[in-house]
Amino acid sequence: MLSTLVLVFVVVYAAIAFEHPIKINKSASALLGAGLLWTVYATLSGDMHAVSEQLGESVMATAQIVFFLMGAMTIVEVVDAHNGFEVITKRIRTASMSRLLWLVGFVAFFLSSVLDNLTTTIVMVSLMRKLLAKQQDRLFFAGIIVIAANAGGAWTPIGDVTTTMLWIGGQITSLAIMKGVFFASIVSLAVPLAVTAYVLRGRAVEGPLVANVEQGSRTTEFERNLMFFLGLGILVAVPVFKTVTHLPPFMGILFGLGILWLVGDLIHRHKEDEAKQGLTLVHALHRIDMSSIVFFIGILLAVATLEHSQILSSLAQWLDQTVGRQDVIVLLIGLVSAVVDNVPLVAASMGMYDLARFPTDSFLWEFMAYCAGTGGSILIIGSAAGVAAMGLEKIDFFWYVKKISGLALIGYFAGAGAYLVQYRLLH
Repeated sequence: MLSTLVLVFVVVYAAIAFEHPIKINKSASALLGAGLLWTVYATLSGDMHAVSEQLGESVMATAQIVFFLMGAMTIVEVVDAHNGFEVITKRIRTASMSRLLWLVGFVAFFLSSVLDNLTTTIVMVSLMRKLLAKQQDRLFFAGIIVIAANAGGAWTPIGDVTTTMLWIGGQITSLAIMKGVFFASIVSLAVPLAVTAYVLRGRAVEGPLVANVEQGSRTTEFERNLMFFLGLGILVAVPVFKTVTHLPPFMGILFGLGILWLVGDLIHRHKEDEAKQGLTLVHALHRIDMSSIVFFIGILLAVATLEHSQILSSLAQWLDQTVGRQDVIVLLIGLVSAVVDNVPLVAASMGMYDLARFPTDSFLWEFMAYCAGTGGSILIIGSAAGVAAMGLEKIDFFWYVKKISGLALIGYFAGAGAYLVQYRLLH
């Protein structure tokens, strides 16, 4: 049975990793894999009752992550529909390329820590089209934005889906991960920024020859500001809600979603239906990426079969015996996340190491949050932010390898070194 489960999972994982060459959506592969794995596990285990109970536990754990992601993605879509991100992007103005690089990098870093790396990348790459005339410059900035967005998402419980998974799973707490990983994340961004800014020194920003004509906005400045700050406030308040009430994070995000929905209906209540159609939360629910949600459901349920069948715990023991060092193991996981999706990698790691041996906020979980979050920047296909930038600016895979991957790799190891030094000094 175990060999069959491993074989099915490897085939499914390969299909996910090679989504673009084989032209099969990774969500379809994940769902098919989950169905096959649970079917094989149920029919060959011999204890149908135990398998049903295990499936119920896995569905409950998966649902918490899915509800949280749906709520967070909907809030971001509502803010975007109101042009709320203009509150930040319209203030980014400078004549120096190196100064613009630092400004864009740090805005993307901190914006990603509150939103998510995918949304941040889309917003910031779209902004570069308004500021930079040359495509080569935009490509360079898009690469830096990917590094910044992934680094920014790694140090908060709501900034990256893998960190969110560790937070909801009880492996990390919000304050500990922010204190523990912030320095490493900022170093992983600062090093590539310093190198690139040195290369761009002395160059002036070349803006588009024809200024973009702003289309008539459907929202007032008050509405943009209100929905932006309310949306961000709700996202930031979720960790506080969890700490105070001890309720799971998805309850906080759904509560906040209800508040945002109420406020949206109130401020648009006197508008015609046609005028407010694109601004409602109902419309935002149609715009969220349901394909990604379905992928999370499929891959988390698929990995759960390997956990319940003790395959992952056996793999953890083998790694401990073969490699021996936790820091090296986690560094390798981060490097692998540049090639394959970091969601199943982190899900598998959560099943490999139990909380009894590695308690909440231990070295393993904090370092994994950093490595899995930032390692995806090394290749453009290694993160959702990279794939989004690839689509928006038509970035060639090998161009990214030649121009950006080296910067991301240097930043990755610099941040990892910073975390290891910090951990040894503080512990």
